[in-house]
Amino acid sequence: MRLSLPLAFAALFAFSSQVSAKNLVETMKSADQFAILLRAAATAGMDKMFAEPGPYTVFAPTDAAFNALPPGKLDMLMKPENMGELKKILGYHVLFGRLTTKDLVAEKSAATTTIGMPIVLEKKDDGAVMVNDSEIAQPDIAADNGVIQMLDRVLIPAKPVQPKT
Repeated sequence: MRLSLPLAFAALFAFSSQVSAKNLVETMKSADQFAILLRAAATAGMDKMFAEPGPYTVFAPTDAAFNALPPGKLDMLMKPENMGELKKILGYHVLFGRLTTKDLVAEKSAATTTIGMPIVLEKKDDGAVMVNDSEIAQPDIAADNGVIQMLDRVLIPAKPVQPKT
């Protein structure tokens, strides 16, 4: 029996994707667009979580999204004295469980991040899916311990309202 070239490649791809499953960290490394996110996660000690069984949904800003932050913001966040803020921002990009864009049935819904703060997910009429004010640029990048939703912006959690004294 002889397979056509396209069928042979499809069979090889199906076999290799089962054999070489990658966790979230390995998947982000191979995508070559998340170097800043991976460096920030390592600095905050969150890279270990991305390698655990999960599952997790990571709303992953690209390097371009991080580079669009105000000048000096990323450098400020990477300093040891700002580790709490960095962890909060990174945690705001992660959900417990695997959430794909196909799972979104309502036009607008909310999900709670790993830091306990909500994000708003919205399906637009043109098919775009928004997370707060960021668009999912590439949806549903599968990893063996979760899914990555590539974002075009960094999500910044709202500052809590301080009670007046």
